[in-house]
Amino acid sequence: MHSIHCAVIKIGSNVVTTESGQPDEARMKHLVGQISFLIGKGVKVLLVTSGAVAFGRQEIPLQEKMNPVLKKQIWASVGQIALIRKYKNLFAENGHQVAQILVTKEDFRDRKHYLNMRNCILGLLSQGIVPILNENDTVAITELMFTDNDELASLAAAMVNADTLMLMTNVDGVFDGPPSDPASKLIPKIGHKMPELSSMVSPTKSSFGRGGMLTKLTMARKSADLGIQVIIANGKKDHILKGILEDKIPYSYFEPKSSKQSQKKWLAHGEQYYKGEVVINEGAKSALSSEKIVSLLPIGIVSTSGDFSKGDIIRIIDEKGEKIGLGKSEYNSSSAKQVLGQKNQKPFIHYDYLYLFQHD
Repeated sequence: MHSIHCAVIKIGSNVVTTESGQPDEARMKHLVGQISFLIGKGVKVLLVTSGAVAFGRQEIPLQEKMNPVLKKQIWASVGQIALIRKYKNLFAENGHQVAQILVTKEDFRDRKHYLNMRNCILGLLSQGIVPILNENDTVAITELMFTDNDELASLAAAMVNADTLMLMTNVDGVFDGPPSDPASKLIPKIGHKMPELSSMVSPTKSSFGRGGMLTKLTMARKSADLGIQVIIANGKKDHILKGILEDKIPYSYFEPKSSKQSQKKWLAHGEQYYKGEVVINEGAKSALSSEKIVSLLPIGIVSTSGDFSKGDIIRIIDEKGEKIGLGKSEYNSSSAKQVLGQKNQKPFIHYDYLYLFQHD
């Protein structure tokens, strides 16, 4: 494991709730102590936490027959106050201040919005304040929702250029079969050349979380590809963060590739947020896949689709429909159509804002 300077720590709902669905305040207290131990070692920590619904459920009894989406919104919005108050008090006992940031997927879609959020979080970290992120469940419904907080943590780690992402769950890490099966073995290290893990990992969900181990793997892989080391570990275990640091506790480690520029980290997570699409010809495709540093020029574009503005994320595909990558458009959709296939035009996507998918 590389040294840790800036870490995003995600605590799952199954870690901060008991089996009956009540908030596990003793576990929260222990984890805050562990995070404070890391901060004491000079690590900047950004916390992504679940648990609002559990706190809300504890405070407000709602009828069984109530619309489940509305029920979750009510519990999340009421419970978020109790959750953050609990963290505020626990961190204060350890001499640290916290800040609350509630986000939706839309916050990551728009580059300007994204940079504002990034600057705010980096400002908090520079002042020694622990930013606590959670999804804004009051407004986030269906298509606006993150897969779960693993996705939010992965996006946040890319956004603040963290070197480490720690996903705290209720199992010791990634197993080669169902964790409940005694024959299943923990996979301690997952490198770039590992076979497709989804065939090995059971798709069963954790009891309270929205995503299962498969979501964690997808997000861990994506983060590791961006140069962020990822640890999946058991947040229910005592002294977990100290144990990871001293390598005295079992966990799964995803080996990071070399770090990518921050704007490419923004783009890497943009596949669900693209506003338009361009089809490129074979010449442009081979230029982009060469070792040379090249931008995508209008001459290499066959067609565009979608209504997009300058600065939006665009998906790039070839003439067979294969996905090539993502980029930030330097044109809006109408001006892009006017320069299609023409020579001597400014780049449609500048190299600095171009992210190409890895094809193994």
